[in-house]
Amino acid sequence: MLHRIVLSSLLVTVPFAVAAQDQPNGVEFRFGLGPSLEPGYFGDEDLDAGVDAELKVERLQLWGLTLGDQTSSGLGFGGSVRFVSGRDADDFDELAGLNSIDPSLEIGGGLEFTTPDYEIFAKLRYGIIGHESYVAELGTDFFYRPTDQLTFRMGPRLLLGDDTYAQTYFGVTAAEADASSFSAFDAQGGVISAGAKAKATYAINNDWEVVGTLQYDQLRDDAADSPITTSDDQFSGSIVLTRRITLGF
Repeated sequence: MLHRIVLSSLLVTVPFAVAAQDQPNGVEFRFGLGPSLEPGYFGDEDLDAGVDAELKVERLQLWGLTLGDQTSSGLGFGGSVRFVSGRDADDFDELAGLNSIDPSLEIGGGLEFTTPDYEIFAKLRYGIIGHESYVAELGTDFFYRPTDQLTFRMGPRLLLGDDTYAQTYFGVTAAEADASSFSAFDAQGGVISAGAKAKATYAINNDWEVVGTLQYDQLRDDAADSPITTSDDQFSGSIVLTRRITLGF
């Protein structure tokens, strides 16, 4: 099952936003797939094997304007996209009687401040498909580059969601309570989880990279108090092989 696709932000930085006029219009991005382990649903204490995907736009060249200059530092803004897989109650015996949840596609944007040593970001997204609610993600990454080919980045993460988001994944309606072993629970929004994420990227060559990711999230507030949640501690990890793809237009 495909759990998550993350599209990294496209940065517009100053004064590096304007590129040479003789560069052709086009886009450079990395895409890859690989095995993953993560909870079967938000609040699950067990880890399920799956497939993780990574999509990272590195450069978008349009009419002399470059978005996503990887060598730039400073304040930038750009898009943020996250895909969250659905939750089929039939796949988990403990969720019998609960409604299934459709997959969600979140689209939004945010700000990033980047230096050679660290990055600070804040993103806001809306579920245009699926949960139809707002989520915000705050975080910091610190960089360590022991060699030209190997980069480590690690830092804290905070995920916030509105009432609709919290109720979608952690609430239990009265009808669901009548059909299941759970008590009714009206989940309120706020801090959904707090944790940390670590990523190691090894460049095999200019086109191929191996990306290993480990993440820990501790569910907070109503997400932790939900009767659906069997563990506040949420671990996940993946190893993805990515390929750089360049398209001109």
